[in-house]
Parts: sequence; structure tokens; C-alpha cells
Amino acid sequence: MNDRPSDARTAWVALSLVYLLWGSIYLLNRLLITDVTPLLAGGFRFLAAGVVLGLVVVVVGGPRGLRMTRAQLLTTMLSGLLLPAWGNGLVAVAQTQIPSGLAALLLAVVPLYIAVLRTVFGDRPGPATLLGVFVGLVGLGVLVLAGPGSGGTAGSAWWGPWLVVLAGLGWASGTYATTRLPVPPNPFGLATVQMITGGLIMVGVGTATGGRVDLGALPAATWWVWAAAAVATLGGFSAYAIALRGLPVSTVATYAYVNPVIAVLLGVLLVDERFSALQGFGGVIVLVAVVLVVRAERRPTGAPDELTAEPLPDRPPAR
Repeated sequence: MNDRPSDARTAWVALSLVYLLWGSIYLLNRLLITDVTPLLAGGFRFLAAGVVLGLVVVVVGGPRGLRMTRAQLLTTMLSGLLLPAWGNGLVAVAQTQIPSGLAALLLAVVPLYIAVLRTVFGDRPGPATLLGVFVGLVGLGVLVLAGPGSGGTAGSAWWGPWLVVLAGLGWASGTYATTRLPVPPNPFGLATVQMITGGLIMVGVGTATGGRVDLGALPAATWWVWAAAAVATLGGFSAYAIALRGLPVSTVATYAYVNPVIAVLLGVLLVDERFSALQGFGGVIVLVAVVLVVRAERRPTGAPDELTAEPLPDRPPAR
């Protein structure tokens, strides 16, 4: 007997947490950057989440939980640049010009980028995976075309949506890199260094570009939002690292399809945003795409135990 079924179930739970936590982060960012400049808001929450997670890793498993080789450290720092700094940083800046829901929708370009990266590096996705990506993009198009954006916290500049598309390239590259380059054995150690690296970069760039925070002038509600965003960041990145260890990268990338649906729903329930029938239809298409990609990436019946070019989990138990 082996523990692969248990590992697969853990990875699916982790991916579910990624769906929920990262789906909520767009709304939290929108609320936070009304009082704090985007890069500093994101940078400090990543630093806080990274330090807390690092302390937990050391307390639970000792200093060896953060031990990594030079190659593993370089990969982790690179992913810290690409994921939290490039990806989250650019999205936070874009949210000053576009609605949070639109930012989430536009990041559905991530699976398309990953499919392109896999093709470039000789790991061509199967036709069913590509079909799922295409269907997801159709759903994205329906959602975007369902209504115009109302702008962000500081305006509605034309470059806002394009900045999110550029952020998606960083997310896709970081995601793909962590599945192909040496990474530390402890996924929580990986997430710790990722968040601290990204946080330092964001705070450095934010400060260099003139950003300042008057902590004494912040309202109490902003502190609560900041704390919630840090918790979502800590939980989301930890779950993301675990999910990447036990599920195919294309399956994990489906968070880019699910998160927009969650972001829109949270907007409806918590800040009274309108959700039209056409948007509901687009959301259904997005969920169909998730099913297509997940089914396409499962291990075929009778497949050998050795891992293929992309690690595949055992099939989940029957209901």
C-alpha cells in the first residue's frame, strides 16, 4: 500500500482552499487600496504572511523545514518574483483602474499561458486539455462582454486590463517554473520564501516610487481588511504549494477559472454588486471548463505507476 490516494485527497482539499481564499482576495484588495498604495498594501501583507508561516514551520518542524539547496533557493526566489511581486503586484496596481471582478476575470488567461509554455518546452497538453482552456476563454469572454467595467479606486485608464494580462504572464511563468525546476521538499518552506521575497520586492518598489503609509491615520476597518488579506494570502499560498505537489499544473491552474466566479459572487453578496443572467451563463461555462480540464488531466485507467512528464494524481474515490 502507498499513500498516494491520501496525498491526492490532501491536494484536492488544498486546491479547494485556493479557490475560496484567492477568490476573496480581489475584493479585499479593492477595499484595502482605497487607503494604502497598492504595492505597499500587497508588500506588507505578503511579508506578514511569510514571517508568520516561517515561524510556524520552524516551531512545528524545526529549522530544517526551511532548509534548501542553492538551486532550490534560487527557484523559490524566482517564483517569489514572478508570483507575488509580478503577479499580485501588477494586479493590485491595475485595480486602481478596473473593478476587482474584472481583474479576476482577466486572470483566466493564466491557463492559456501555461498551455503555451508547456508547448514551447516540449510538454504538449492533450487535445482535451486544450479544449478545456478554449472553453474557459469562451466563458471569460461572455463574462467580460456581459457589462462594462466601472473603473477602479482611482480612475478607469485604458492600461488597467492590459496590466492584468501582463500579470497573468508572471503567474503562469512562476507556476510552470515551480513544477520544472528544483524546489525545496517542504511546500510550506517554499511558500514562506516566496512570500517574503515577493513582499520585499513590492515594498522596495512601492517605496522607491513614492509610496508612503501613515499607519496612525488608517481607520480601524482598514486594519481588519489588511488582517483578512494577510490570512487569505498565508492560507492561499500554502495551499497552492501543496496543490502543485499532488495535482497536474493544468488542474491547479483552473483556479483562474473558478476565482472570477467567486469574486463576482462575493461582490453581489457583500457589496451589492449586480450579477446579470448573462454573467451567470458565463460562470456556468467557466465551471464546465474546469470539469473538462480536471477530467483531461486525470490518470488514464491502467496507466503505469511511474510519473509522466507532468505528475498525475490517482483518481479520486467513487462517491
